[in-house]
Amino acid sequence: MKARSRLAAGVREFLDEERAAWRPFEALGELTDADLDEPSPDAHGWSGRDLIGHVVGWLGDGLDVANELAVDARSPARERSRRAFAARGDEINAEIQAAWRLLPLAEVRRRLRDVPEELRRAVTAVPAAHWNDDPGNLEFLHVYTVEHYEEHVADLAAILSAAALERDAG
Repeated sequence: MKARSRLAAGVREFLDEERAAWRPFEALGELTDADLDEPSPDAHGWSGRDLIGHVVGWLGDGLDVANELAVDARSPARERSRRAFAARGDEINAEIQAAWRLLPLAEVRRRLRDVPEELRRAVTAVPAAHWNDDPGNLEFLHVYTVEHYEEHVADLAAILSAAALERDAG
């Protein structure tokens, strides 16, 4: 019984940490369409759209894992994602960027808003036993969410700052 309550606390703690880490990225949804498509030299030349695509695109792998774990104690998607990233991470990032640049901005904004919430719902649907069977499952999600967001906080700040400067100048 104690192990189950520790596990539930771990999932709740993860969800709280993920929500808090994601909250600053929601500001991207407030940018104008022009701001979303303006590259920022201080963010690897990425635009707001590119940053959204990159972060939310990789959330898709986390969502796949959580959805599999909701019905099975193992997630083949977890290993596929890790192997794919190790073998061709830069190529995958370029493919994500190219695909997201083709999306209408309304769809980019929808995914920015909806995909993180879909992931949270999927995480809560996973039976506690499936988290307990392999603690690496929750670790994977932490890497693909909280740790990934932290890697891009400076990019987010640069994009938001450039948009604010543009508004102030205009």
